[in-house]
Parts: sequence; structure tokens; C-alpha cells
Amino acid sequence: MHFNKKPDEMKKKDFEGMPIIHPHAAGIDVGSRCHYVAIGQDQDNDVAGFGVCSKDHQELIGFLKDRGITTIAMESTGSYWQPLFYALQSAGFEVLLVPGQQTKNVRAKTDVKDCVWIQELHSLGLLRGCFLPDEYTSRLRTIYRHRVSLIEGSAKMTNKI
Repeated sequence: MHFNKKPDEMKKKDFEGMPIIHPHAAGIDVGSRCHYVAIGQDQDNDVAGFGVCSKDHQELIGFLKDRGITTIAMESTGSYWQPLFYALQSAGFEVLLVPGQQTKNVRAKTDVKDCVWIQELHSLGLLRGCFLPDEYTSRLRTIYRHRVSLIEGSAKMTNKI
């Protein structure tokens, strides 16, 4: 395995003999204005771009379901991944949120190449997901962060007086 090569430099033979773990996998390059989705290795026919609004998410979900996709890997880019992640999860897909460190050494030059690369790595089972807390833990963290900000605000007001 040559993870220090860029996708353009890698050849199919680098992955020859590796079993496809997820045959119905997609890769998503998450962006602030557009999400690119790869469902195969052909950049011309297997990649589509979608907007970032709720109706665009529903269109993306329909696109994936029509093509028999069951599992999706997407990069955790800022906070842009969150609405799409939860929309895909609620639609019944197995969604893997991947930290950028797993793909940064092999970053492509375009969003289209990025999503194809993510899809290829995911189909081969080479990606591991980020830790995502359960709903209870998420709520507890939110309450704790709010508590900390209230205490800090209280201390600032006390110092002003």
C-alpha cells in the first residue's frame, strides 16, 4: 500500500488483490457550497454534485437510493458535515464520518477526485470513523458548555462590579 502517493500517481494495481469490503459504497466530499458524491471510480459517470440545502439533501438521498448505495463515507469538514450526516442517517444509510487526517496524505487537487478517493478507500474497508457521542452524551456536553459560559460570564460581571 502506497499511502504517500497522490490519487493521480496511484494505479489500479496498487489495490489489485484487495477484496472489496463494501460493494455498495459511496464517498462524499463535503463542502460549504456543494457536496460531491462518488458511487464508483469513473469521474465522468459516477460523480454528482449537490447543493447544501435540505431539498438538495433529499435529492442526494434519492440519488443514492436509486443506485443501491447502503454505506457512505464522508469527511468531517468543519461543521458542514452535520446536516448532511444526520439526513443520511435518518434515511437509513450506514454513514461513516472520517477524520481528514486519514485522507490528507492523499489529497487530490479537486473535489471530484477527493470524493472518488474517499469512495475507493471506503469500498476497500480502509477507513475508520470518528468517535460520535450518543444523543445523551451530546446533550450533556451542550449543557456543560452552556454552564461553563454562564460561569465565565458571571465572573466577568463580578469583576466589573
